[in-house]
Amino acid sequence: MDSCQELTNSTEKQLQFDQRYLEMARIWAKNSYCVRRKVGALIVKDRMIISDGYNGTPAGFANVCEDEEGKTFPFVLHAEANAISKVAKSNNSSQGATLYITASPCVECSKLIIQAGIIRVVYIDLYHNTDGIDLLLKAGIQVDRITI
Repeated sequence: MDSCQELTNSTEKQLQFDQRYLEMARIWAKNSYCVRRKVGALIVKDRMIISDGYNGTPAGFANVCEDEEGKTFPFVLHAEANAISKVAKSNNSSQGATLYITASPCVECSKLIIQAGIIRVVYIDLYHNTDGIDLLLKAGIQVDRITI
C-alpha cells in the first residue's frame, strides 16, 4: 500500500470516529433539562472519552434552564463548560484532547477550551455567533464542522 492510500484510509477512519463521537454527543445532549436547546459535549483523548457534559444548571440548582418567556437563565452552563469542569475535577488532563460538541462554542466557552489545552474542536451545528470559532482559529486550534 502506498503512502497516499494509507493517508486516505487514515482520514476515512478518523472521519468515522469523528461521526461516531458526534452521534454520542448528540445522544448525551438528551440528558439536558433545557427546553429551548439541548447540547452535548465529549472530550476525547487517545480515542478514550475522558469527560462529557450537557447544558444545564449548576449543581444544587433546580433543573430549569429557561424562564416563563423561554429565555435561558444566565447561570445555565454550556455543555463544553460542564465537560471541561468535569475533567478538571478528575485525574485526567485535557491537554492535547479533542472536544466533540453538537453546537459550535460561544466565545466564553472558547476561552475555556483554549485554557484547557484542547487542540481540536469538532461540531455539528453552527451557533448563531461565530466569535467563538474565530477565537479558536486565532489560537491555532483546529476546528472542523461535520454533518451527521
